[in-house]
Amino acid sequence: MKFKGVIFDLDGTLVNSLEDIADAMNTVLQGLNYPMHSYETYQYFIGSGLRNLVNRSLPETNNDEKHIDLCYQLMIEEYSHNCTRKTKAYDGIIELLDHLISNNIKLSVFSNKSDALTKKITADLFPGYFDTVVGLSVEALKKPNPTEAIAISKKMGLEAEEIIFAGDSDIDMQTAVNASMSAVGVTWGYRLEEELIAAGAKYIINSPLDLIKIIQPNDETILAQNMW
Repeated sequence: MKFKGVIFDLDGTLVNSLEDIADAMNTVLQGLNYPMHSYETYQYFIGSGLRNLVNRSLPETNNDEKHIDLCYQLMIEEYSHNCTRKTKAYDGIIELLDHLISNNIKLSVFSNKSDALTKKITADLFPGYFDTVVGLSVEALKKPNPTEAIAISKKMGLEAEEIIFAGDSDIDMQTAVNASMSAVGVTWGYRLEEELIAAGAKYIINSPLDLIKIIQPNDETILAQNMW
């Protein structure tokens, strides 16, 4: 089966947004006199939506639902003003997207970040690259629920088996499996290769251009693929 489309995760896959997310949450925590966290710790808070990140960041003695709601609103307000201050595309991503578009591969984004922020960051950093950009609007539909991924495939006009789902977390791999798409785990994001494999990754790639060898395995001009 020839792949005709790619759905990308955003954070940890297309962009390194860790510092902007961590800085926004730490600003909220500092304002409340709560302990702050390192960038390394935030790597394990990212992936299940910003509300869950807020929950994980708060002290256990102050994480009831009402307080989480309050801190989530504070975090979103802070982050929305600074969501592209340090965030940037990973090296090789733009080159990958240019190559895929020039070869008529359809491109979309599906993130557990809020829909408004997903669209803002994608529009700011990747103007014109993606046919469909979907973030989280309904909590029940966040990854690994495959509903939105399947809806994106229909907008692309493609069957699930024609689509690669690329991401850096177990949640992304589970989403791909649940949607019957080919799961590609990327190792430059926030999770370990072992976690991606355990969650169902069909392929593992160590740099963005490696994805081309999966889509076009006979293209000898591209660097060799790195699959497990």
